[in-house]
Amino acid sequence: MKLNEKPTALIMIFGATGDLAKRKLFPSLYRLYKKGKLSERFAVIGIARRPLSNDEFQANVKNSVESAIKDSGELEDFVSHFYYHSHDVTDASSYLALKSMAEELDTHYSLEGNRIFYLAMAPEFFGTIAEHLKADGLTDVDGFKRLVIEKPFGHDLESAKQLNKQIRKAFSENEIYRIDHYLGKEMVQNIEVIRFANAIFEPLWNNRYISNIQVTSSEVLGVEERGRYYEKSGALRDMVQNHMLQMVALLAMEPPIRLTTDEIRSEKVKVLRAMRPLEGERVKEYFVRGQYGKGSMSGKQVPAYREEQMVDEQSNTETYVAGKLMIDNFRWAGVPIYIRTGKRMAAKSTKIVIQFKDIPMNLYYQTEQTLNPNLLVIHIQPEEGITLYLNAQKSGQNMEATPVKLNFANKGIDGMNTPEAYERLLYDCMRGDATNFTHWDEVALSWSFVDKISDVWENTKEEGFPNYESGTMGPKEADQLLEKDGFFWWPVTDLDVEEC
Repeated sequence: MKLNEKPTALIMIFGATGDLAKRKLFPSLYRLYKKGKLSERFAVIGIARRPLSNDEFQANVKNSVESAIKDSGELEDFVSHFYYHSHDVTDASSYLALKSMAEELDTHYSLEGNRIFYLAMAPEFFGTIAEHLKADGLTDVDGFKRLVIEKPFGHDLESAKQLNKQIRKAFSENEIYRIDHYLGKEMVQNIEVIRFANAIFEPLWNNRYISNIQVTSSEVLGVEERGRYYEKSGALRDMVQNHMLQMVALLAMEPPIRLTTDEIRSEKVKVLRAMRPLEGERVKEYFVRGQYGKGSMSGKQVPAYREEQMVDEQSNTETYVAGKLMIDNFRWAGVPIYIRTGKRMAAKSTKIVIQFKDIPMNLYYQTEQTLNPNLLVIHIQPEEGITLYLNAQKSGQNMEATPVKLNFANKGIDGMNTPEAYERLLYDCMRGDATNFTHWDEVALSWSFVDKISDVWENTKEEGFPNYESGTMGPKEADQLLEKDGFFWWPVTDLDVEEC
């Protein structure tokens, strides 16, 4: 596709009556349309079991957009591009009817045979749908064909391999777009820019100058109505295998030869290959698991995980994970990368803290003053921005240093226009840019690392659950994980220092 050319495609959304489509996909497509990034030559087929007319489906799309976006003009024109197909994912005749509908829309909108199949539904159907799309002729097109898949991609390495084998019967690797919505977030994508476009950071981005890195993704919500899913998943599979390891790969990768999809992915894969493998007793040294108990959140009492709907009363499932990753390569040897993620924690925050080493000699020892370390903090959510913590002289005559912070935040006018993650990823998919999607090699390496930890945890009953109270930042063992290395978790809220 030429630069500045608006993408043209037929988008088929399997699971179009589900929560993801309503909350994310329809509003994101509308934003692209409103910003002029979609041409008039696009169409969407919503696909689900429920019997609906086109008019009913278009009304649902309209309600979805109006609920998500205050300024929702031009909606009638937008929803006129949406059509509905009631579908049985296991029935070949249903796919033939879908094929006929797709061909009509292809002609009507001059879509050039470009098709995107977005599977926004239960992962157990991914392989079945892909095989039917091939067998029943929906992938026989003159234009491009792309398959978009939500996580989880398998439950472990073996199931991921089986799923990949099924999907690869119908789509080549460069036609498969595995979504990790964290990779669509503005500040996650900004990691590359911060590193590779600033001469003050990249020369310091190694074990000579960095003492440790901390990646936190904390949630205040519990499992809510996802108890059945979470019992099979847990925080390790739900967050660490994908989101957390992807952020670590971006932070630790070598500068790519050029900023292309293949080169960036190649460097990320090298990081995942260099992660120190953990097995058996070593898992207990490097990883901590937790499960939330009762507690108070925003003045209200909330139940323990084991009291949630569709959760085993003696559940061994972790709702919290903290771990120490070691990247055994020349750049990162000896630098711990700490990760933590959990539910029912004190604050909602996704944040990366890069802690630089102390200066060799404290010139302020005569004042018995302890200098704060320099920190680079990348805020991903709920706020977006960068903070650099430095030491500067206090105003006055004494030569005393005080911590100050330099702040950049995506707020105000600029922040209002920050693209939502799904908006960015949908647009990338339509343009054929797979940089911010996960390659099979990354999936396989992530699962091979996580499976070793899962094996230990699933075969060891955790007697201490629940081991952290709702509304706190996790179990005390997570603090001890850093304390034995001489570090501590930096708070997810801003440090109390002066701002420049």
